[in-house]
Amino acid sequence: MTSENPNDPHILALQALAVTLGEQKRADRLLATTGLDPDDLRHRASAPEVLSATLAFLEAHEPDLVDVAGELGVKPEQLVAAHAALER
Repeated sequence: MTSENPNDPHILALQALAVTLGEQKRADRLLATTGLDPDDLRHRASAPEVLSATLAFLEAHEPDLVDVAGELGVKPEQLVAAHAALER
């Protein structure tokens, strides 16, 4: 699995997913945009492709990116960098 490093892209993306799902309208848009359904999300939440899709979703709408980054106490650029790392 991933390390305990809070800068680990997997950990940061998983935290971003949790924050995203914590706001109903944003969660609904994530599911609609990515094509994921709640069951699939529950079973594959830590899969790199799901985490990458979550970060891509946030990047596509800057207000969401900024809001989620703020809730996590990180810069939006850190979420963008985590997405790039997951895509490698």
